[in-house]
Amino acid sequence: MEIKHVAICGMGALGMLYGKHIAEHDGADRMHYVMDRERLEDYRKRTFSVNDVPCHFPMCDGMEDVPADLVIVAVKYTGLFDALNVIEKCVGPETIIMSVLNGVTSEEIIGERFGKEHMIYTVAQGSDAVKSGGGLACTNMGELRIGAKEPCQEANLKAVREYFDRIGFPYTVEQDIMYRIWSKFMFNVGVNQVCMVYETNYGECANPDSEAHRMMVAAMREAMAVARCEGIPIEEKNLNEYVHMLDTLAPDAVPSMRQDGLARRRSEVEIFAGTVRILAKKHHILVPANEFLYKRVMEIEASY
Repeated sequence: MEIKHVAICGMGALGMLYGKHIAEHDGADRMHYVMDRERLEDYRKRTFSVNDVPCHFPMCDGMEDVPADLVIVAVKYTGLFDALNVIEKCVGPETIIMSVLNGVTSEEIIGERFGKEHMIYTVAQGSDAVKSGGGLACTNMGELRIGAKEPCQEANLKAVREYFDRIGFPYTVEQDIMYRIWSKFMFNVGVNQVCMVYETNYGECANPDSEAHRMMVAAMREAMAVARCEGIPIEEKNLNEYVHMLDTLAPDAVPSMRQDGLARRRSEVEIFAGTVRILAKKHHILVPANEFLYKRVMEIEASY
C-alpha cells in the first residue's frame, strides 16, 4: 500500500506541526484536517501560523469526508471519543490509523472502534511545540517512535515507514513499542503534571537543584513501579534517558498540561496521575507524589 493522502484530526501543537511538514514535503493537496462542522466554521475564520509564518491548511467536515490512506489522531485524550465519530468516514478498508495522544490506552480504544488491523502504535517525543491561539512556536520537531503490536499491523508499519522516508519525516521504529509507550508515559507523568502544578517550564524541571525536578523524578519513579507491575520492565536508565531529554528542549517551553493551566481548561490528569493511582491500588503500592499532584491539579481546575 502507498500512502497518498493523509487526514489529521486535531489542530493542536502536534497536529499543526505534522500537518505543516506534510504540506511542505508532500503537497497541501495530499493532506487535510478533519473536524466537526461547528469547529470547521470557526476555524475557517481564523488565521494560523507556525513560527510566525502564515499557514493555509485544507479543512473538511467529517460528515462529508472520504477514506484517507493514513489518519493521524492528534487530539487531547479528553476529546478522543468525539474524535472517533469525526474520523468515521475517513476510515476505509485499507486506512491506517496512528494516535499521537498521551497515555497508554488510545490505540486500544481506537482499535476497538475500527479494528486493530488498522492501527500502528505511536509515541511522539522530543518536540517543544507550543500553540497559543492559532500560532504555533517550535524549535525542535522531535520524532515519532512507531511500531506494530500485532502481526496484522506489520504491513501498516511498512507503508508508514516508506511514506515517512519519502517525505523526510523523523521517526524511529521500535521493536517493543509498548515498552516505549510506557516509558514516555512515565516521563509525562512527571514533567506534564509538575509543570502545571508548579507553574513552570522545561528548564526548571531540568534543574537538578529545583523542587520541581525532585517532584518530577519522584512521580516518574512511581509510574515506573506501576509499569513494572504491569509487566513492562522499565529500568532506571530509561528514566535517566528521559530526564536528560529535557536538555534538548527549549527551556522556556512548556508541555500540554501547563498550557491547559494557562488557558484555564481541563487537563489530562486522569490519564497520568489518575492511571497511576488506579494501577497502584490494583498492585498495592504507594504513590504519594502522584497523589499530591492529582490533588493539586483538581484544586487548580476547581478554581477556574
